[in-house]
This record gives sequence, C-alpha cells and structure tokens, in this order.
Amino acid sequence: MERLGVGIGWRPEIAEAVEGMPGVDWVEVVSENVCPAHLPASLRRLRERGTTVVPHGVSLGLGGAERPDERRLKALAERAEALGSPLVSEHIAFVRAGGAPTASPRLEAGHLLPVPRTRDALDVLCENVRIAQEALPVPLAVENIAALLTWPDEELTEGQFLYELADRTGVRLLIDVANLHTNHVNRGEDPARALAELPLEAVAYVHVAGGFERDGVWHDSHAHPVPQPVLGILADLASRVSPPGVLLERDENFPEPAELERELDAIRKAAEPGRPPTVRGTRETVRASGAAGAHTTEPARQRLALAQTALLSALVAGTPVPEGFDRVRTAVQARALAAKRASVVAKVAPELPALLGEGYRAAFLAYARNRPMSGGHRQDALDFVASLLRAGRPDDPAVRRALRKWWLERSGPAPRSGRPAERMVRAARKVLLRR
Repeated sequence: MERLGVGIGWRPEIAEAVEGMPGVDWVEVVSENVCPAHLPASLRRLRERGTTVVPHGVSLGLGGAERPDERRLKALAERAEALGSPLVSEHIAFVRAGGAPTASPRLEAGHLLPVPRTRDALDVLCENVRIAQEALPVPLAVENIAALLTWPDEELTEGQFLYELADRTGVRLLIDVANLHTNHVNRGEDPARALAELPLEAVAYVHVAGGFERDGVWHDSHAHPVPQPVLGILADLASRVSPPGVLLERDENFPEPAELERELDAIRKAAEPGRPPTVRGTRETVRASGAAGAHTTEPARQRLALAQTALLSALVAGTPVPEGFDRVRTAVQARALAAKRASVVAKVAPELPALLGEGYRAAFLAYARNRPMSGGHRQDALDFVASLLRAGRPDDPAVRRALRKWWLERSGPAPRSGRPAERMVRAARKVLLRR
C-alpha cells in the first residue's frame, strides 16, 4: 500500500498557507469542490512539485438503499484522473432517501448519516462498494463516520461491520479517529475495541479532526483544535499498525498557519510507526456469520429504503420519529442538519446573509423546519428566497426588491401571467425540473 505520509485537507481559504507549510507530504481535496478542467492554481502547483492529491467524495451515499449514481461515480473518476491520484475515498453513509423505491418524495440530508449495522445494510453496502470499485480507475477507501444517534436493533459492532465490509469487498479503509471519539461520547462505543476488531492491513490512511462538546453531545465540527483524546486514539492505532497516511481535516474557523503546523507536528508524533499489523479479530467467525453468498439484494434494499426514508423524513420534514430511536438525540440531529444547511447555503449564496443581516439564520431555520431539501444547496437558496417573497418578507421593501432581483438573475425570467409570488414559485419549480 502506497505510503502517503502526513498531510492536510486542502481548502481554498488556506491554499497559500498549505503551499508554504513544511513537512506536508500530501493533501486531500473535497471532490465535489473542484472541476477537473479548471483545477485551482494552488493544486496545480502542488501537483507540479510532486505533492500527492487525493479526492475525497461526500455525495455518493454508498450506504444508501439505491445503487451508486453513475454520474457521481464518473465525476469522482474524472477527478482522480485529473489529479493523478493513487486512490479516492468516500464515506460509509447515506445522504438521501425516498424516491421510487418508497413511492415518496426524494429527500436530501445535506450531511452524512449513519447506516444501521445490520446484515441488510451490510449486504447493500458491499454491493454498492463493488459497483463503485468497478467504475473507478484507482482503489477506493471508505470512511467510518461520526454519529449523533444510534439505530435500533443493530447486529454488529462498528469494528465487525468494517471488518466484514473489507473482507467481502477488498475495499480499503479510511479510519477517522475523530469519528471514533465522537461515537465514544455520543454512543458509548469503545474506540479501543473498534481498533482491535479492524482489519488493520486494509487501512489506507487516517483522518484527524477537532470538535466540541455541548450538553453531553460531541459535535464533529472540523472547526476546532484536535483534542488530546483524539490524538490518544491515533496513538493507539499507530501502536497496532503504521498507518500509510495521516491527514488533518479543518473546514472552517481557520487558525494562523503556525497553529496548523503545530497540530501537524502533534499528529506526526502520535502517528509514529508502531509494531507490525496484528489483527485481533476472528476472520473465520466473522466471515461465517456474514457470508452473503449469491443472492439478490433487492429485498434488503427495499427494507433499507423504507427505514432510511422514515428516519430522514423525521430529521428534515418533521414527521414522527421512527420507533426505537432516541427522540432527544433525533431532535439534536435534526437541529444539526438544519444548522449545517443554513451554513452551506450562506456559503454558496453569500448575498443572502449580506442582504438579510442578523435575521438570515433565524429566517432560514424557520423555512427549513418543514421544508426538506430536494435538490442541491443552490436550489435550496432559490427556494428559501421564493418562500420569503411569497410571504411578503422581509418587511423592508428595499430588501425585498433586492431579493427579488437576486432570485430573477439566478432562476431566469418570471412568467408574464399570475401574481408575482405565484410566478416565482412556478419558475422555481421549472428550474428544479430542468435540473
């Protein structure tokens, strides 16, 4: 397995700093944020001097009930080829639900949500991973995710789930030690047990990130310093196997370059090579209990689709919480999804918080409470503004005029018949259908 060394997540806000940092062996870039035909100059310069760049996808939804979307797989493959990457990575998560398999509207989470650790979910995930592997020009690594809530009636621990996934598909693993810490705080899971059950020979690289705790819940923010417990889990992993690569993730609230360099130094020390890989799991037992054999995954996909749709609908559309889920934690997750949605819309449409000022966030959260996101975040921004104008808000006529102009410039000319608000709604629906 190729050795990557110590790296950092490349983000436009810290591009210049990353280029000047000593000891950065490689970088990871969010796949959906780069265009193969127009790579940022900073990434081109890094490539020219021999720095490895790995695309990290966030939208495939490999843990979802449907098979991976061919267009998304093609896009990930194109970025791997454009960047000359030795591998690509994605997440063990679902990001959308509903649609044809459930005869219900399609719902988008706008975030990575945990899959149930059940045989059904594992069978579906294994098939989805195989489909992705066949479509990609380089090896795939999949990442364990952080979670705020737990699925009822799970059949496997996280370590067992990852072990069997790697065993059945040959996929590599991206182990996020910050996510192991998150699941320790939020779900009472033991990081040491997860590491002991992992197929260590399958580890491709490791993520390290910071977060914060509020009211007994750990939020994997990627916007705070890496805490000592996360470095401790990294050291535990490094005592079991020398990870081929370790990477610091930081998505916002960027500190001065010197602080990032200090974090990289701490990560480098915690990840110092340990002893050779020692797999402590029981390969025969795990394989015997989970062998899929030759069978169709369609029944499992249907059951998984219904379960994931019910949960996502509760999180983003205000429907009842499915039986077996903790209602308090589900509410925390729902608020976290809405908050992230507001933040992303503010990034893709920065004119909106500029126009609405301090009232932007409250207005968006009120809009999102029972309005699921069915398209991308740019469409969400359009729908948000249309809802404000339809309600005659905000009160300031000048701001309403500015919002209407913004909306029209991005959604096309309004139809000539009907009241203004109705025209805008119809135009927005046409835009969504065209996309």
